[in-house]
Amino acid sequence: MQTHFTLAQLADSDLREADKILRACVHCGFCTATCPTYVLLGDERDSPRGRIYLIKDMLENDRPADADTVKHVDRCLTCLSCMTTCPSGVHYMHLVDHARHRIEQTYARPLPDRLIRRLLALVLPRPDLFRLALTASRMARPLAFLLPGSLKAALALAPARLPPRSPLEGPRVFPPEGAKRARVALLEGCAQKTLAPQINEATIRLLTRHGCEVVVARGAGCCGALTHHMGQDATAFAKANIAAWTREMQGDGLDAIVVNASGCGTTVKDYGFMFRDDAALAEPAKKIAALARDIMEFLATFGLRAATIQPGLRVAYHSACSLQHGQKIREEPKKLLAQCGFTVLEPAESHLCCGSAGTYNILQSEIALQLRDRKVANLENVKPDVVAAGNIGCLTQIATGTQIPVVHTVELLDWATGGPKPDGI
Repeated sequence: MQTHFTLAQLADSDLREADKILRACVHCGFCTATCPTYVLLGDERDSPRGRIYLIKDMLENDRPADADTVKHVDRCLTCLSCMTTCPSGVHYMHLVDHARHRIEQTYARPLPDRLIRRLLALVLPRPDLFRLALTASRMARPLAFLLPGSLKAALALAPARLPPRSPLEGPRVFPPEGAKRARVALLEGCAQKTLAPQINEATIRLLTRHGCEVVVARGAGCCGALTHHMGQDATAFAKANIAAWTREMQGDGLDAIVVNASGCGTTVKDYGFMFRDDAALAEPAKKIAALARDIMEFLATFGLRAATIQPGLRVAYHSACSLQHGQKIREEPKKLLAQCGFTVLEPAESHLCCGSAGTYNILQSEIALQLRDRKVANLENVKPDVVAAGNIGCLTQIATGTQIPVVHTVELLDWATGGPKPDGI
């Protein structure tokens, strides 16, 4: 694709990167076949290729975002299926992230939209506030019909019962069982530890059982993904994590930074790019990104002990977009499940998003529900005993549309190798 940025524009690092990404696009349109919104809506502007043209026009002409550009960029799930499909290696994620930041800087959203986005950015990354909001949501349920669309969608996703805080929550070191084979940091996260604390508990049990000393570093928290993908500044969250993990690296060292929410893992692995122009943080951020591993990625190379039980369950594996497209981790979770005796089932259209996509199922609830129902139908068609996935957003989204138990993949591996049976199975 030809571009016409001026030399003055190319002095800006973000625009220079955008120019490189745009020039890689050859208009082939392969991405349209695997884009969930194009498959649903059939509008070229709701395809990666169409959005690239809109973003190019906005950036190249150095103009504020207009309503049409905002509409179609907002509809993008950032599922990154287009990056898997693209034969030219177009790094769409960095381009659309930059476009979203520009939209936030130059476009005046309607007041209700601004307020809900600020509320989500304030509450979701802060576990105490999020817990308080979820508690309040139970009282608000009878008044749901009075709420605007986004708040109504958020209320529908809130759990009917809020799990208690995990006794394992908070910064500490968990010693390994037996001889120490590795020392790893675990990203405790934000929304996940509030919605499903059992995921971190299963991860800690599984890692310590396999000889890992597990560190939950003081000062680490939200990865920044939720606010970053809304076009807002997420650097404070990322800087806190970089500082916390750098301290651990300088102490007893780290063999890996383990992440059990794939949406978070994709962002942590991108810290090096995010801070490429920061003289003080560029090198530490790059080191942190290089150490980041999804829990399935880590276990696949570290090794998994033989299963102590044979559950014999049929598991429909949902491959989270941030895992299969963002991190290119596709086969490892399925192989680990099969190794533990589960029958792994792959539903149709496994490349398509479930509609969760961070805050998408709140901000774009109509499209998100269509994608959820399509995903659930494909999962139910293979007649599983349980659905497994590696991202809290997917787990929450899919569970609202089916009666089949939905659990994190790590919970099944923990159970098979000596841990407790996951709730609901």
